[in-house]
Amino acid sequence: MSSNTKTSELKGTIIAAHGRHYLADVGGEKFQCVTRGKKTNVAVGDVVHLVQTSNNQAVIEKIAERTTLLYRSDQYKSKLLAANISRLFIVVATEPGFADDLVSRSLVAAEAAGIEAHLILNKTDVEELLPRARERAGVYAALGYPVHEVSATSNPEHAMAVLRPLLAGQSSIFIGQSGMGKSSLINLLVPDADIAVREISAALDTGKHTTTFTRLYWLPDGSAIIDSPGFQEFGLYHLSEGMLERAFVEFKPYLGGCKYYNCRHLAEPQCAVLDAVASGKVARHRHELYGQLLHESAQTLY
Repeated sequence: MSSNTKTSELKGTIIAAHGRHYLADVGGEKFQCVTRGKKTNVAVGDVVHLVQTSNNQAVIEKIAERTTLLYRSDQYKSKLLAANISRLFIVVATEPGFADDLVSRSLVAAEAAGIEAHLILNKTDVEELLPRARERAGVYAALGYPVHEVSATSNPEHAMAVLRPLLAGQSSIFIGQSGMGKSSLINLLVPDADIAVREISAALDTGKHTTTFTRLYWLPDGSAIIDSPGFQEFGLYHLSEGMLERAFVEFKPYLGGCKYYNCRHLAEPQCAVLDAVASGKVARHRHELYGQLLHESAQTLY
């Protein structure tokens, strides 16, 4: 066997995923990758060890240890969103109305994964709806999550000035429902994003489904932005009871203050968390979500 057919080992970053097909960036060169067997435990943002099989193709041999992993799950399966991210940006807007359930679930997922979470309130130029949107976003600001106000279309320079320092030196993911203007923000921050998406689509052979895959863009300073498809649901079936109570930041002052050490904070007597809900220190809708998530975590089948 001649030496030039010998397989070479490479190390790269996964920059896109579609089904069981992945695209890795190895020092600026793109490789189409697959996993061995039927494993699909690779996420965008993963650093991977590859074995090159042809000019632009490789097999993923190993995933390097992750600093963080963000994923959502339903009763039957889990879906990895991104690995090795340090900041999560939830994009909400004055219009259309955003779902508090999705925002809260995203924040819980970030807390559980050890990822710093921020909100971006977009479309601030829609002035008649701004006070209400501010009030709703203020619920999360009161919990300690920063809220950044921008208008991607009417004041792009300001939006860039607000967001660029927050992204510098970080690996960030943007998530949000459809219609919040997430794509407009990504296109501001990554001017050639459309070209990159077309190239990725061609490489992954996704046809016209350019919005259904997660992808990573590099910024000039070497930091990364991951753009995820818009989704309406964020299942957290994988979080245990202990993880859930700690992922609601407003519960923290009261944990350990209940009469029973194994208190679930649902209907138990002398529960410090329930007392805080009753006195208005913990928002009722957040406690209701906690109860819903506890119920979901008990349904897991996988």
